[in-house]
Amino acid sequence: MREALSGLTTRGRAFFAAAAAAALASLILGERDLMRVAALLAVLPLLAAAYVGRSRYKLSCTRTLEPHRVPVGSSSRVVLRLANMSRLPTGTLLLEDRLPYALGSRPRLVLERLGAGQASSVAYTVRADARGRYEVGPLAIRMTDPFGLCELTRSFPSTDHLVVIPQVVPLPSVRLAGEFAGSGDSRARSVSVHGEDDAATREYRHGDDLRRVHWRSTARVGELMVRREEQPWESRATILLDSRAVAHRGEGPTASFEWAVSAAASIAMHLRDAGYRIRLVSDGDIDVDAHDAAGEAHLMDRLAEVKTSNRSTLAALVEHSRRRSDGGLIIAILGQLGEPETQILAGLRASGTTCVAFAIDASTWLNLPPEARATADRDRAATALALMHNGWRVVGAEHGAKLAALWPHAGRGSAGFAWRAALAETALPTTGRR
Repeated sequence: MREALSGLTTRGRAFFAAAAAAALASLILGERDLMRVAALLAVLPLLAAAYVGRSRYKLSCTRTLEPHRVPVGSSSRVVLRLANMSRLPTGTLLLEDRLPYALGSRPRLVLERLGAGQASSVAYTVRADARGRYEVGPLAIRMTDPFGLCELTRSFPSTDHLVVIPQVVPLPSVRLAGEFAGSGDSRARSVSVHGEDDAATREYRHGDDLRRVHWRSTARVGELMVRREEQPWESRATILLDSRAVAHRGEGPTASFEWAVSAAASIAMHLRDAGYRIRLVSDGDIDVDAHDAAGEAHLMDRLAEVKTSNRSTLAALVEHSRRRSDGGLIIAILGQLGEPETQILAGLRASGTTCVAFAIDASTWLNLPPEARATADRDRAATALALMHNGWRVVGAEHGAKLAALWPHAGRGSAGFAWRAALAETALPTTGRR
């Protein structure tokens, strides 16, 4: 009751003030009728406070997000359902749901009185232009009596999460190098061969038979390894995401890193639909397998929350990806590269492995003067040429480039030699003719 009295509105306090004035006038003038009026004026706010204080514990609320996972730039509908569990009707309810700044301003909704046992729903729409995991709620309700004398705020502790995943763009069908030609749709297939079949190993997974532990490999690697008794031929693809902050430029949804995250998500979904077993590797201990629907959702959730790292080299990323490399197709989404990075990436190229690099020219996200632009172009050409010499296929990506237009270049064969020659000519220093 004390808390309810603290929620008296200006009108309620005015009633108390009027009651005190009427009581004082009654004592001075000796009018008993004024004392009755004063008592009535004082009782009304008290009844309103008791009414609001009683009903505040008899409300239930549920929140539904439709859907709870949306791409960047899409909208989600939030439905609030309130039920009056008490025997008394409520007054007008003022609803305010707490939202992070990225989802817009807090919605303020009005819900008319609810009768005893009655339920009603209200809805609003949120939209996010930046990926991430956002908390929706808690809900705050301001309850008033029918006369507006008392107002009390109640907060529900429950919250929900809206996951904004990167934009996935459709990609054309491309036959990548290393595919087998045969009947039907051919796919790139790989199998890891580390020696004899009974000595081929992989990392231990929950549920594996301990009798299959390969102790020699366990001692060499430092992690529990098991034998691969069967080596099925299947399509495998590993996607590497360069998340170094020093390799990207720009801020917000238009930054080069956001382009890289969207490209990684689009390529992963495209290859998964083509029958590949997808593995995503990035800094921050991100190592996700997307073999089924649950793996796909987990992969997209991780991409929704991935952030740039403070690492300056790709050594940790390459080492992490090589721990259980099964060959096959490797697609790297790379930021600005230097000579040390190209040497580190050269170690991923192995026999039977097709390596494709989408090299983002992050300098195009900046307004560089002509001299600086020429220097950046020469550096980019030199690093691309170094990757090509190590067996990588390199696809350049500049600001404003569309992944769907770049994707066919990932499957080019001998056509890449013409570009290699052009890059070599660009990378070489020019000398004056005598």
